[in-house]
Amino acid sequence: MPPLDEIVSAWRIDWAALVMIGGSGVLYALGLKAAAARGRRWPLWRTLAFYLLGLGSLALITCGFPGVYSAQLRWAFTLKISLLLFVVPLLIGLGKPISLARAALPPRGITRLNGALANPLVRFVSNSMVAPLLGLALFSTFLTPAFYTLRADPFAGALLTIGVPLLGLLMALPIIEEADFQRSSAYITLEIVFVFIELLIDAVPGILLRLNGQVLDHVMTTQSSLTWFPGALRDQQLAGDFLWFICEIVDLPLIILMFMRFSRSDKREARSFDDLTDQQLDELNFQHLRGGG
Repeated sequence: MPPLDEIVSAWRIDWAALVMIGGSGVLYALGLKAAAARGRRWPLWRTLAFYLLGLGSLALITCGFPGVYSAQLRWAFTLKISLLLFVVPLLIGLGKPISLARAALPPRGITRLNGALANPLVRFVSNSMVAPLLGLALFSTFLTPAFYTLRADPFAGALLTIGVPLLGLLMALPIIEEADFQRSSAYITLEIVFVFIELLIDAVPGILLRLNGQVLDHVMTTQSSLTWFPGALRDQQLAGDFLWFICEIVDLPLIILMFMRFSRSDKREARSFDDLTDQQLDELNFQHLRGGG
């Protein structure tokens, strides 16, 4: 493992990440300004969470040690990708960017936003039962020679730097932005079961990396003479350790968020029933019994 001073001092500019951070920061700032002009106060802690925790963690991961050594070390690349997929989107989501957009946009802009969110492709990809499968497909490439291409090719690295956090946001925002991705409690229950199974399955590539006795990407040489660099097999095992650990540890906050989402949906449905008159309830019961018969 690297010495502490190397972890702290390693730094480089990741231009793909810089473009993403700059663009996201500017859009969020414009949203804050527009919301204030419309008389909507935005919580300060959400702004700090977005910039310091969300964009700050994105900068630290891509420009710090994991980004500097991701092309040379399997475990650094794995740490970078898994954090970009699971951790950064949750931290960015604390800023509730979609809710801010609703507070900032005029009615016509909100209509367009609703249309974009209702797009079948967006609904499909942001489905909590689909997005984790995309993550599993990504991690499964770590078991093939493509693992080397993904971490060594600059173009592939830039695509992953932008694409992986966006994929993570598609997984996280339906859970965090409840107002924009409302589901029935029955649907959310199905999601909880599926996501619980899927998050456990996501750890399988990490387990296989850790326990395999062969170097799966067939690259046995290293491009560095640093004494703390591990051998190829040990590097792969460390990558498996990190992937296994992160995929397991991230289960807890995601499942807690989904249970909170279920609770809010259940309360919303209960309120909708409370608003019905006795005649409307009788009609619903009649239709239900007739449908069941």
